[in-house]
Amino acid sequence: MVVNPCFSFLTPYEPASAGQDAVTAGASHFTIRTAQAGDLTTLAEILTDSFHPRTGIMGWIYPLLRLGIYEDLRNRLRSTSPHYVCLVAVSSVSMVAGCQEELVGTVEIALRSPSSWQPRSSQYPYISNLAVTKSCRRKGVARQLLLACERTALEWGSRNLYLHVLENNHQARQLYLKTGYQLHQVEPSYSAMLLGRPKRLFLHKHLTPATTS
Repeated sequence: MVVNPCFSFLTPYEPASAGQDAVTAGASHFTIRTAQAGDLTTLAEILTDSFHPRTGIMGWIYPLLRLGIYEDLRNRLRSTSPHYVCLVAVSSVSMVAGCQEELVGTVEIALRSPSSWQPRSSQYPYISNLAVTKSCRRKGVARQLLLACERTALEWGSRNLYLHVLENNHQARQLYLKTGYQLHQVEPSYSAMLLGRPKRLFLHKHLTPATTS
């Protein structure tokens, strides 16, 4: 099972590369760090809840969808590729015995080829699976995760970043517009034409070090 990228939405930030520990993300009290194996259960819940609302028959198959997403993400986290990173946003929750981490969002970035037959040199950084828990939306979490991806892309030596969004996901489109993404291509789709489903929009942002600081 493959999770469709960037359908939901889902402060200066210091970058956290694949081998680094957590870095505090400005004054918003969220931390961005790389995902760990112990995060899998919570991340699978965040992704499933974001992309598959529990309405109608979806409520019955929700546990199966969550399991599939869990396994897919676990396989990706095992990747040894230097150009794949899964990031998580963490909020510190005060407890009687101290503080406990609460995962509130996630995003993935990897190099992607335009098509299987094109050379590796044509690969570009691509964002997927941006998701934020409902209780923490509209608090800057998604924007911080996007900024983290931009920094990662620059570390990889790229000045371009791409992602997909559905044309009817107005909240996500507004977020991407505000953070500098522009329409690169409206992807043709037979299901969109024949079944009236929303089209996928391919967005692009040109990066400079100044825009991610």
